Amino acid sequence: MVIKQVELQYVCGITSKLPKTGQVEVAFAGKSNVGKSSLINALMNRKSLARTSAQPGKTQTINYYHINQDMYLVDLPGYGFARASEEVKAKWGKLIEDYLHQSEMLRAVFLLIDIRHAPSENDVIMYDWIMRNGYQPLIIATKLDKIKRSQISKQLKLIRDTLQAEKDTIVIPFSAETRQGREEIWTLIEDVCRAEESGE
Repeated sequence: MVIKQVELQYVCGITSKLPKTGQVEVAFAGKSNVGKSSLINALMNRKSLARTSAQPGKTQTINYYHINQDMYLVDLPGYGFARASEEVKAKWGKLIEDYLHQSEMLRAVFLLIDIRHAPSENDVIMYDWIMRNGYQPLIIATKLDKIKRSQISKQLKLIRDTLQAEKDTIVIPFSAETRQGREEIWTLIEDVCRAEESGE
């Protein structure tokens, strides 16, 4: 994918009405310190389009990035931030679930999991939510550069086993540092867009 133009077009909070974009939407979900902003910046070849922060829980809105005036990357609020109040956590959860349930153009959901650890309880809940809303989650195992090469297959198996992922679930190891995995993610997104165009 050649990124010619990127624009943050919609920002939706708790009280916002979700936009009807009329174009393919691909969403990214993950807990608040999993490296979602770094991934989105890497995908779009931008340094600071999605704001990264040392303070987890920064993304509290649904952010719609319009790519080449052709499709949307949708950044969902980071969940599971430990210091957030229960009320705030519930609102973030509702925002995410409303989006998964209501978006008419959502065609794929990527779930980001930190490759260094077993998926958390919140990750498992999110995986199940995505499945319940009729999507087959595509897993991105982030922070690949933080582990040794020899640990990769063991950690990927841990992710699959903890999520009880279906056998054909795609899991892509990704590093924002080296950009490993970037092309595979874009290939999946382009496949989704092509399928929409051909009416599959």
